[in-house]
Amino acid sequence: MVYIKVLCPHCGSDDIVLHGKNTNGKQRLLCRNPECSHKTFQLDYAYNACKPDIKQQIIDMAMNGSGTRDTGRVLNVSKDTVTSVLKKQKNSQSKLMKNTFQNLIPIDKLI
Repeated sequence: MVYIKVLCPHCGSDDIVLHGKNTNGKQRLLCRNPECSHKTFQLDYAYNACKPDIKQQIIDMAMNGSGTRDTGRVLNVSKDTVTSVLKKQKNSQSKLMKNTFQNLIPIDKLI
């Protein structure tokens, strides 16, 4: 039997245990580090769009002016998936900006 040392892709911890299988039969893993931002992850994904680095590449390509069809063709994902990732990114940024501006105090109240 061969053992492979697995590290959490989010925190780098080696305190990993098996955590069942997903609906496609792929092995899920659980990081037992309490400071880890994500608890479960997979080593191999059934779909390219589920990989964390693909989502970042979609955002980078959009920032460089690539269209949704071109991005989908290059990364082997659906153009609808590209649109969905970009919409989610836009919504999270708008919420962040709204929270940032709510915490600001007008200048006239400071004087």
